[in-house]
Amino acid sequence: MRHHVLIIGSGFGGIGMAIRLKRAGVHDFVVLEKADELGGTWRDNTYPGAACDVPSHLYSFSFERKTDWTRRFPPQREILDYLWHCARKYGVLPHIRFGTEVTEARFDAGEGDSNAVWRVSTSGGDELTARVLISACGQLNRPALPAVEGRESFAGPSFHSARWDHGVDLGGKRVAVIGTGASAIQIVPEIAREAGRLTLFQRSAPYVIDKPDRPYRRWEKALFAGVPGAYELSRARIYATYESRALGFVKYPRLMELLEKGFRKGLNEQIPDRALREALVPGYPMGCKRILVSSDYYPALTRPNVDLVTDPIARVTPAGVMTEDGTEHETDVIVYATGFHSTEFLAPMKIRGMAGKELNDAWRHGAEAHLGITVSGFPNLFLLYGPYTNLGHNSIIYMLESQFSYVMGCLRALRDADLDWIDLRPDVLDAFGREMRERLRSTVWEAGCVSWYMNEEGKVVNNWPGFTFAYRRATRRPDPRDFRARRATPQVTA
Repeated sequence: MRHHVLIIGSGFGGIGMAIRLKRAGVHDFVVLEKADELGGTWRDNTYPGAACDVPSHLYSFSFERKTDWTRRFPPQREILDYLWHCARKYGVLPHIRFGTEVTEARFDAGEGDSNAVWRVSTSGGDELTARVLISACGQLNRPALPAVEGRESFAGPSFHSARWDHGVDLGGKRVAVIGTGASAIQIVPEIAREAGRLTLFQRSAPYVIDKPDRPYRRWEKALFAGVPGAYELSRARIYATYESRALGFVKYPRLMELLEKGFRKGLNEQIPDRALREALVPGYPMGCKRILVSSDYYPALTRPNVDLVTDPIARVTPAGVMTEDGTEHETDVIVYATGFHSTEFLAPMKIRGMAGKELNDAWRHGAEAHLGITVSGFPNLFLLYGPYTNLGHNSIIYMLESQFSYVMGCLRALRDADLDWIDLRPDVLDAFGREMRERLRSTVWEAGCVSWYMNEEGKVVNNWPGFTFAYRRATRRPDPRDFRARRATPQVTA
């Protein structure tokens, strides 16, 4: 079956891109989703306490305002409901093929009178073709489990936080949580209330600052819904506040020292026990790893049924977790809050471009994409939330909407100039990669820590080293000089 556009994934990127296509009058497209429901990250992460750390008014599409968010920081279920609402309202649902996982995509340049297409294979054995291929897989979709000896030997239930087993009753149980990242700080306060004993295994302490969350009051919702400009003003204020934080991340990392003072003050107030407090002080500059937000994480660690273990894990045993000091921490359930394969952007799919060039080979020293969207040698392929587009300070939805505009500009160029394909020039990709590496050297992300922003070679490949408004300006429209192209072959019909 042939389509004009094929989108892989139905999270914010896939749904938003589909809506932009529909609004532009492009209806010949299909969205392939490996799961049975849409939602991406917000479908997969249903663990207790799952919520966003970006305010709701900013963590939503600019073209689809929602004035009745229940809280300043939206919980998982409400975000997922919002995505379903958008898909229904804009007529995207009929375009989605659920339960369809892409295994391989091959660029066929065409011969003679035939034009180029992407040939996409699925796990069900189907092959679809499309003129344009858009990957909206995101960066946080493949759970990473630690390479710990004996992990499979554990006798009780164990699961990753993004694959939460709701059939396991934690009431009164001994629960081990491995990891202290963004998911763990939301999980721990929730399950500490019901677990008999909770043991938290910490490899490195995170910076956790207060989360100014609260329910929206009825009068506030009425104001946002009924007063022209009130919602937009709220969104703009939040955007400006968060955008100013880029100064500390990418321009003047020493500004983080001011934020770190506030962190230490909050830690001292919430953790009276000196030994526990010292164990919770990170050993790296603030902002080098993701800064986490929570108002109940530190209080949860002071509960009598919660233990923090900082000794490295040696192995998992059938009865629990053994640390390198020889202590076996017996447990009934293990929760792995150990993050994702964030730098393997399209794995495990095989993407083959011109002359059979495999994307994983092209990315063997780290993922590269011009503006995080296009890769040389892979014509008519566009990435959403690709390399160099993650943030430490603002909303990814803002970045995605910038990418939508760029991709739509490329599609218009294909149509208006009657082109068969466009392909990023290799010198443009190389120049962009050099620029990113140079700019990243002065950011806080390269201040001396190992984070999920880095690949195995220690190279930061996830984050945008600048302001989001600068990224929007850069992606406002594609520069024709950045591409080489081939004109379409006129199709003869009988």
